[in-house]
Amino acid sequence: MSATSPDPEARTTETAQATEPDAAPGRAPAGAASAWLWTAIGLAVVLGLASTTRFLESWVPSTAEGTALGGFAEAVEYPVYAILLGLTGNLVLSLTGLRDRLAPAFKTEFFIKTGLVLLGSTVLFDVIIRAAGPAVLQALFLVTGVFLFAWWIGGLLGLDDRLRALLASAVSICGVSAAIAAAGAAQAKKEQLAYVASLVILFAVPSIFLLPWLVELMGLDNAQAGAWIGGNIDTTAAVAASGAIVGEEALQIASIVKATQNVLMGVVAVALTAYFAFKVAPAEGRSSAGRPGLRTLWDRFPKFVLGFLVASIVATLWANSGPADAEAGLDTASALRDWFLIAAFTSIGLEFKLGSLREAGWRPIGLFAAATVFNLLLGLALAVVLFRGFVF
Repeated sequence: MSATSPDPEARTTETAQATEPDAAPGRAPAGAASAWLWTAIGLAVVLGLASTTRFLESWVPSTAEGTALGGFAEAVEYPVYAILLGLTGNLVLSLTGLRDRLAPAFKTEFFIKTGLVLLGSTVLFDVIIRAAGPAVLQALFLVTGVFLFAWWIGGLLGLDDRLRALLASAVSICGVSAAIAAAGAAQAKKEQLAYVASLVILFAVPSIFLLPWLVELMGLDNAQAGAWIGGNIDTTAAVAASGAIVGEEALQIASIVKATQNVLMGVVAVALTAYFAFKVAPAEGRSSAGRPGLRTLWDRFPKFVLGFLVASIVATLWANSGPADAEAGLDTASALRDWFLIAAFTSIGLEFKLGSLREAGWRPIGLFAAATVFNLLLGLALAVVLFRGFVF
């Protein structure tokens, strides 16, 4: 660099690059290496909490056996330990200032979708076929009814249309995933999405434990319980956690019902894209470009549902073909499923954030609470009627 360079700032930048060891060819930037290291540490935290969950799942009942708490300890399933450990880890990491650095490793969506694909290998395909009819009817009535109710309440409360879209989609379909799809369709602000995501988790976590208690109180059978849980709890991970507390059969039906609702996410995303492109955008003086089509529907379609179905078909064919090691193979898939689900439940606790809930005031919380109650009542009626007498 000559002394007459017209750009001193560029000269300074070049000097810094020349003396920066991480800028050498073939070497990763220091920031990227650091990010990988923190992600690896975060994954180790998730694995450690998952291993602790597995330990507590067997140690607590054996320790409490023969005591007054023996029955209670036997009834507590792994989702309870995983979520509580995740919330505890969240508190510790937040107090030490490490949570945000480790957060990229808390892959709730990846863990739960992988776990649900593996869950498909433990649900025989004939069960899915028999549950499909009532599950589709429940999904259509429930998603439509709850979405329109939430949209109406949002109008009464004077909420912004984009926030209304996120809230109505989240509470009626599948929580955060639906809110993400709605945010893309409505071009919502990222702050609105963060708020809705936190609100979903705030309502979903207590529902994990509340609904199994209500199921026992009302004497619902496993199919009705699974249908009610699958149709009402807003996140797929929380549905799996709550269904697992009730039992294996309830978990199967809950997963089928939730997967059916998830399919409607693409339809809702297309409808919202059309609404905001053709009505809201012109009213705001903006272009209505980007009209929805079949590609939008496919992009919004939850692909893990296909994996769930394929895994179920493969497992059914494998089990019916009669090889000597068929049972062992299915047991291995079931064990892997549990590990991924435990990691997902742990990540729910680790990802929970209370701070973003303070930003939008009480009105969105009021909408979400009212729509949740409506969802519970309508979902209960549909589950009792549509899944009455279902035989596994």
